Amino acid sequence: MASLTHILLFSLLLQPHLSFSSSPKPVMLQLKTKAISPGSIPKPPNKLSFHHNVSLTVSLSVGTPPQPATMVLDTGSELTWLHCKKSMGPAFDSTRSSSYSPVPCSSPTCKTRTRDFSVPVSCDPKSLCHAVLSYADGSSVEGNLAADTFQFDGSDVPGLVFGCMDSGSSSNPGEDSKTTGLIGMNRGSLSFVSQMGYPKFSYCISGRDSSGVLLFGEASFPWLGTLSYTPLVKISTPLPYFDRVAYTVQLEGIKVSGKVLPLPKSMFVPDHTGAGQTMVDSGTQFTFLLGPVYAALKDEFIKQTKGVLTVLDDPNFVFQGAMDLCYLVGSTGQRPPPLPSVTLMLQGAEMSVSGERLLYRVPGMARGSNSVYCFTFGNSDLLGIEAFVIGHHHQQNVWMEFDLAKSRVGLAQVRCDLASKKLGLGG
Repeated sequence: MASLTHILLFSLLLQPHLSFSSSPKPVMLQLKTKAISPGSIPKPPNKLSFHHNVSLTVSLSVGTPPQPATMVLDTGSELTWLHCKKSMGPAFDSTRSSSYSPVPCSSPTCKTRTRDFSVPVSCDPKSLCHAVLSYADGSSVEGNLAADTFQFDGSDVPGLVFGCMDSGSSSNPGEDSKTTGLIGMNRGSLSFVSQMGYPKFSYCISGRDSSGVLLFGEASFPWLGTLSYTPLVKISTPLPYFDRVAYTVQLEGIKVSGKVLPLPKSMFVPDHTGAGQTMVDSGTQFTFLLGPVYAALKDEFIKQTKGVLTVLDDPNFVFQGAMDLCYLVGSTGQRPPPLPSVTLMLQGAEMSVSGERLLYRVPGMARGSNSVYCFTFGNSDLLGIEAFVIGHHHQQNVWMEFDLAKSRVGLAQVRCDLASKKLGLGG
């Protein structure tokens, strides 16, 4: 198959009504794939777009009358936002919406519900609530908070608070210009899922070029089986490097084909500054580990694949700025050989990453007749991130449940393409 990056599009099924009671009616979404040609992808090595160079998007409408929007789905962010200026790419035109309502500085929303923003809100010259959002790759957007109606195939969600952004900077403008904004799905009070009133949501990302599913509400399916749960780590005291509204779980160790890396559990525990938390993030593609843990995993993986894989001997090549273990694999079209699995050992649960998801073919990259594949774990230290981050590539074929009410994340191995067909969503 040609070197392609895949954008996964969620298209919402028709629902008669969305309830905001304690038990809102479940909403199910279909996951499809869309390929982007290699010509639109920056030539490697390129800087990782930590929150924006992603593959999960949802299509919906905003405003009255409704305007279409394609938005990144991000469990690592709180505030939902839209580009509101045409020069930023596809944009929402607030002047065309009769239901658009800017949020004043004096409102409780501005004063109290923005407490978990990394940059405090301010008051603009028109006394409107002004927000600046910064991301780990250096990207940023800014604009005013507002409320408007979000529409899902005829079902209206009125008064949803979001950011109407009119300026910003991007490390990957080519990719950012393809979307209208971002849907924040973390545990903050202004996140999309919190405002919708759902106690939990789930998704299942297919490892194939086929369908998957996103579900708001209870996932009660007999074929799903029992989920393993890992509790969310909560720290009540504000710490400089700890994101209190992220989906933070406790990583306790890592296994390579059953062999546990000889690392003390203390290496996985956040320190007194909050650095070292483990976040489950749909807005990041790959998984990143703090330097010492990454080095141990890299060494063990090289040891277990010696004689099976040929290491790319080029110290100057680092894929996406943080992935420095790459391999030469056969002729064009040849797949890597069977590889050992890597298992993330969480408190009360395990997430096993099978061999085929441990190497990623670098788009448009070849050395002679060989394709270049890189190890899909990267070094957080090279990105300047003081955290472990589990990206969506390693969540493929895992039913991921985010239970806000019980403060836990549930997971179960499942063929997500088959799960979608069982739910009547697959093609």
